[in-house]
This record gives sequence, structure tokens and C-alpha cells, in this order.
Amino acid sequence: IFLFPLFYFMVLCPLFYLCLQTSKGPQHSKLGPYFQDGQRRIDYVLTYHVEKSTRSRHSSSNSFVKSLRDSLSRSFRRSRPEPRPQEDPEIASQQQKLDYHEDDMRFRRDEFEQKLMDMGLELEKDEGNKIPGVGFLKIHAPWSVLCREAEFMKLKMPTIKKYDVSPGSNVVEKINLFIHKVTAPLYPKVMENRVQTEKHLSYPFSREKQHLCSVLSEISLLANGVYTSAYPLHDVSNVGNVNLLYEEWASYSIFYKYQPIGLIRKYFGEKVGLYFAWLGVYTQMLIPAAIVGVIVFLYGCATVDDNIPSMEICDERNNITMCPLCDRACSYWKLVTACGTARASHLFDNTATVFFSIFMALWATMFMEHWKRRQMRLNYIWDLTGFEEEENHPRAEYEFHVMQRNLKREASSKVKSHFLNLFYFIFYFIFFTKPILIFMVVHLCFIQICVTFVIVFGVVLYRISIKTALHMSSASAFRSNIRATVKTTAAVINLIIIIIMDEIYGYVARWLTVKEVPKTDKSFEERLIFKTFVLKFANAFTPIVYLAFFRGRLIGRPGNYVYVVGSYRMEECAHAGCLMELCIQLCITMLGKQLIQNNLFEIGIPKLKKLIRRRKSKMDSKQEEEFHKTLTRHEKDHFLNPYVGLNPEYMEMIIQFGMVTLFVASFPLAPLFALLNNIIEIRLDAKKFVTEFRRPIAARAKDIGIWYNLLRGLSKTAVIVNAFVISFTSDFIPRLVYQYVYSPDGTLHGFVNHTLSYFNVTDFQPNTHPIDPMFLGYEVQICRYKDYRDPPWSDTPYELSREFWNILAARLAFVIVFQNVVMLMSDFVDWLIPDIPKDISVQIHKEKNLIVELFMKEEQDKRLLRNRQSNRSPHQPRSRPASHIQTNNH
Repeated sequence: IFLFPLFYFMVLCPLFYLCLQTSKGPQHSKLGPYFQDGQRRIDYVLTYHVEKSTRSRHSSSNSFVKSLRDSLSRSFRRSRPEPRPQEDPEIASQQQKLDYHEDDMRFRRDEFEQKLMDMGLELEKDEGNKIPGVGFLKIHAPWSVLCREAEFMKLKMPTIKKYDVSPGSNVVEKINLFIHKVTAPLYPKVMENRVQTEKHLSYPFSREKQHLCSVLSEISLLANGVYTSAYPLHDVSNVGNVNLLYEEWASYSIFYKYQPIGLIRKYFGEKVGLYFAWLGVYTQMLIPAAIVGVIVFLYGCATVDDNIPSMEICDERNNITMCPLCDRACSYWKLVTACGTARASHLFDNTATVFFSIFMALWATMFMEHWKRRQMRLNYIWDLTGFEEEENHPRAEYEFHVMQRNLKREASSKVKSHFLNLFYFIFYFIFFTKPILIFMVVHLCFIQICVTFVIVFGVVLYRISIKTALHMSSASAFRSNIRATVKTTAAVINLIIIIIMDEIYGYVARWLTVKEVPKTDKSFEERLIFKTFVLKFANAFTPIVYLAFFRGRLIGRPGNYVYVVGSYRMEECAHAGCLMELCIQLCITMLGKQLIQNNLFEIGIPKLKKLIRRRKSKMDSKQEEEFHKTLTRHEKDHFLNPYVGLNPEYMEMIIQFGMVTLFVASFPLAPLFALLNNIIEIRLDAKKFVTEFRRPIAARAKDIGIWYNLLRGLSKTAVIVNAFVISFTSDFIPRLVYQYVYSPDGTLHGFVNHTLSYFNVTDFQPNTHPIDPMFLGYEVQICRYKDYRDPPWSDTPYELSREFWNILAARLAFVIVFQNVVMLMSDFVDWLIPDIPKDISVQIHKEKNLIVELFMKEEQDKRLLRNRQSNRSPHQPRSRPASHIQTNNH
């Protein structure tokens, strides 16, 4: 019931769109994308499963009648005395079911194909010639059918009339021409990159039937198994666009060039073109962010020897004895052993990181505004300024769900038992009503996020236990590198868990969305994107949030530590703070996801599938190459990977954008790593789309949809997160308060001693003091720990000191001031930059006026023609036939 209209919505409009842009003269090619006559081009291909040979398949066209006749003839043959071999009844029953299923699929295909031919489409079958078990239905849309269907679409098509495109004032025009000449080597060698001085006036077709072009997913069309796949063909002729795309886009040797966005849009459609345009703008905007981040990092390297706090920590003359880091197994230690960590922390925790955080907040706003202007320019160039996406057609799954629900209601109404009716009502209300389904989905998402928290807590327990085990080790190599070993191994474990859980959360998000049964494809996609984003964002950033805001906050103090799961003492930060560990975790997570999950998986998994397919075919590489040469275009595309959409690509970049903006105060090199990854990612994705994926159905879109809202939300959240990172995770505020409030000389001399509190070792709880109290060679009576508390000899021993409350007030004040100032600056930049470029606004207004003038002139010509005809004498012969006049008018 649903198959034919879905195919109509899904295939015919994209066929019209693709054929109008890529139609060429017929080319005779035996292996090209043409029918057997070499004239009609293959516009679309459907594949289906073939069980029987061609002869038996043709002989069973009327499957139901023949199966009945064969069954009757077999029943008459049973009276014959000839012996016949015994047959297993179970096998016979299964075979009969398979035959019936195959006959049913064939009958539905025949009925469906007849409707396609009634619409004017031309079909040709190719069954099991070179690929056993696979049949191909080749579809060609004649020009007459495409022109007829143009009446139901609102595609802006260029007219004969042209108008000049003015880039603005003479100064702006000269500047643009100069920039274009300077950057000419960076542009690919395609026609679309020439300076546009004139443009065809475009006007849409008359009827407003845009909903006919809503492209439905292949799952809706192929859900019932009648066809196994559906795809248009790649254009790989000598002058085909795919060859030009491979040379000017999918090659790693031209990584420094811009992308041919116009050619990408022409070949793959606006939706794919917008993704790569957005990715190009994002990568381009990462260049200044990466440069400033490298400058901030180099500033930290240049000033590390002049940093007074790290110099005091590395000075052995201070002779500061620190309290044990764990119970029993750990002993007292010297602060000078943390010299390396303190110096490394200064590389990321210095004054420049504060200004870099402000810069990145403004950078995010500039990026969003730059993309909006770029998107509007593309809408004008691609004639999408009047395009409004409307989707009113329900999904096949939704219609099937509604039909199934109605059938259940009808069946329940026939049941006489009131008890069963009540039971059905309660069951339906609990499991099938929309509010209950949404409630269940939200709670399941919450459970998945709780699972992420539990995993992070498990890694915390690993760090605590492995640290104790290394302290108890007798090997000096382990005892000397405890901090580095614990930090690195824990970060790697977090990375592995993130990669595994990412795949699980992707399946969970899709399963939950399917259970919701959204009405339209747009609603389905937006809900799926939101759930996937929430789960994967929590999965990637929960370990980072723990290190930034929770580790070292709830540990207690010596003599009164906080314990979890029995005897596990909560871990504390190093003396230089948790910023260094946060940087390590962020670096390993970001690089690991980019190298392993994004690039290695994208390259390795397709090659692994190809290797498995080769082993199954039992052909070596030479035989496979020879076999591949004999295949036609539609058979070659059958072996390509199916197109799975742009959501995984967008999700990958959104998570990376979060890594770049949210915790950039702790890792200034994040924009640089993102830039290097994206340079490779663009060419890698291009190669996948050109050589490894089947050609997607061209889909129109004027923006990137819900992804823009997610980007904007992340950029706003980044301001708040970086304010808390600078205020609470780094030592920027304590250093500032000490320098201007407590320092006797206005410098940071004495800052380290100011941050350390005193503890009397006699106040240890029972069975918590060190096993080896003489580890340093002398008896320790007073040890130090990082906190702001009163000393044991004061009237309020170990209570939070006045300095703690002063610093806390300063931290909260900084968060409020930083957040409001940066957001005010971001809003000012947003207001200052118009969303629509001035020249594009002028051209759009000019085009509207030209269209009005064109139609007014046409109406005047028609009126003048009617007046001339009415003034003509009734006995005077016409000077020219009416049909000829209509032809000229047309």
C-alpha cells in the first residue's frame, strides 16, 4: 500500500533534479550507465533478491494461479503407482514457505513496476547475469516525464534573461578582485570558481507542490524486503563530474586548496554541499584560533623559568615536607619532587590562557556569524532564497503504527469480556500512548547517562587502587613515576571506554527514536540527532568534567579524609592543581578519537569489509580486478558501501567543536590539533563520497538544520565552562588574590607557602598513618597539605580559614564578571555583523524587481496583442495563424 507513493516521492523528484543538471547527449557504451540500446541513460537502480533461474522465474509470472495448478496436478499424480523418493515433511514445509514468500515478493514487484510504467518511466531488468542472486531494475525517466513532473515542483530554473552582478562599490570590487587574484592558486580548477559578473534570472515553476520532493529514507522504501537496495549511479565517464571531483577534491595532494563547493552541490545535492561548505568554513576559522593557541603555549614555554611559584616548588632549600597521598602504603614526601609537574602546569596555567579564553568565546561568535553569511551567499548562488522546507507526508513506519493501532482497537471492541477490554486499555495506555513513550525515553536516556557516571567512578577507583599498589611496589622505577603512570593509563582507559560506548549509545539512540514513532522524517531525524548528541556528549565529556570540577574538591583533610566504597580514599590533585591532568585527559581523548575512531575506523573498516568480501568470493586480487572490468556501472555501484547519511559526520565535528571551545583554557593547542585533523578529514570524507559510497539521492536544503542550534548552544556554554575552569580549576584567582591582598611586596614570592596548611601527624586516624614514617630519613612531626585551613595550634584547628572564604568570593565574582562581559561582547559582535551580506541583499532585491518587470512586460505584450486582434476587421484575414502567434508568445 505504501510502497508505490513512497517510491514516487523518493525517486521521481530527485530524478528530475539530477537529470536537469546532468543531462547530456546519449553515449553508446556497453559498460556505461545506459540501457542495452546504449541511448537511454540509467537514472535510478533498484536491486532485489533472486532465488530461481531466469527460465523458472519467467515461467512463474502468474505465481498464484500456477502454484494452485501445480498443487492440483501433484494431488492427481499421487494416485499413480510410480514409486517416488521419500521427502522430509519439515524440509518440504520450509521450502513451500520460501516459495510462497518469493512468489509474493515477485507479484508485488510486478504490480509496482507496472505502476511505474503507467507513469511513463521506462524499465529494464538485468537478473543474475554476473552477480548471482541479485537482480537489477534499471529506471529511465524520459524528458517528457521530467517536464510533466516539473509542474509539481518549485525548482528555481535559470531563464534566458541575464543581469549584471555588482559586488558593491568600486573600492569593494577592486579589493575583491585583488584578493581573488592573490588566492587564485588556492582554488580548484573548476568552472564554478570564476568571478561571477552576470547571473541568469531564475524563477520557479508555477505550482506550489513542494512536498512532493521530500526525500524519504531508503529504509521506508525497502522495509518490506521487496527490494534490497536503491541508488542512483555515479557518473564516471571521461568528462564526468566524479572524475573532476576526484582530481580537484578527493586527493590528499591538494589539501591546501579550497573545495569545489559548487561542483559538490551539483553532483550530490544541496544537503551534502552545505555540509562540506560548513566544514570548510569551520576549518578555515580554526587557522587564527590555532595560531593564537600556539602563541599562548609558546608564551608559557618562554616564561616557565621566570614563574615564581614553580621556582619555589623546585627550590630544594625550602625543604617542605608533604603529608602522605594515601593511607598506610604512602609515606611523607618532599614538595620538590613535584617540580616537573609544576613547570608543565605553567605551560597551560598562565595569564595568557585567560585572554585566550576570551578570544575563543569571541571566535565562536565570529564563526557562527561567518557561517550564516556564507550560508546566505550559497542560498543566493544556488537559487534557494525562496525555498521553504515543508514536510507533511508521514513516514511509512508511522502509518503502519497507526494502522496497527486501529486494528487492535477494532479487535478489542469485538471482545465481549469487559475484563479483557479493561486489560487492553491499561496495556495500551502504559506502553503506547505518546506521553508515556516520551517519559520512558527520557528515563532511559537518564539511565544511560548514569551508566556513564558509574564508568567514570570505576576509573576513579582504578586510579586510587593502582596508586596504592605502585606505592607498595618494591621496584624503584614504578615508585619514581607513579603520577605519570596513573594519569596516562587512566586517560587511555577512559579513551577506550568512550570509543566503545559511543557505538553502543548510537544504537541506543536510534532504538529509542524508533520506539517513539515520529510522524515525519524531519521529526525523526531531529529527535535522533538530539538523543545521540546528549548521550555521546555525556560519554565524551563526563571524565573531563570530573577532573575539572570535582576531583580534589571532596577529599576532606589529613586526619579526616572522605572514603568511598569502604576504604578507598578520594583522590586529590597535585600541588600545581588538576589543570595538568585535565590537559592530559583532554589531549588523549581528542587525539585518540580523531586518530582511532574517526580516521582509522573510517579507513580500516571499509578495507576490512573488502578483504572479507574477497575471501568469500575465493578470488585473488588479479582475478577480482579482471572481474571488476567486466561489470557495468550499476553492477559496480552495487558493491559500494550504502550511503548512511551525514549525521555521523556532523556528530564527529560537533564533539570536536566542544573539545575546542569548552575547555580551551586548559588546552590551548586544541584548535591546532582540530585544524590538522580537519585538513585530513575533508579529503578523507571526499574520497569516501566519490569512491567508496553509493551516490546519495540529491536532497535540497537551505541550512544545516538542528546542528546550528547545537553549535550555538555549545558556544554559549563554553563561556560559562571556561569561566569556572579559570576560576576554580586553575590557580589564577588564588595567585591574583595573594599578589594584591596578602603579598608583602606585591609579588608572588611566598605564594606556595601561603597555599599550604599545617597538620600534626599525631592527629592521624587509627590505622591511617604511614607504615614507614622514616622514609625521608628523619622523624616528621608536622606535614603540609594544600588547603586553606587554620593550623593545629590555633583556637579552631583545621577549620576553613578566612583566606579560603576571601578566595571563594573572588572566584565567584570572577565567574559572574567574566561570563557577563564575554557574553556582552559576543552579543555586540553578533549585532555588529549582519546575517545577510550587503551585496547579496542588493542582488536579491534586484532579482525580485527584474522578475516583476519581466512579468509586467509579458502582460503588456499580451494585452497589446489582444487589442490588435480586437481592432482587426472581422472580414479581414489574419496576417499570421493564431497557432504561430501562440508559439512565438510561448
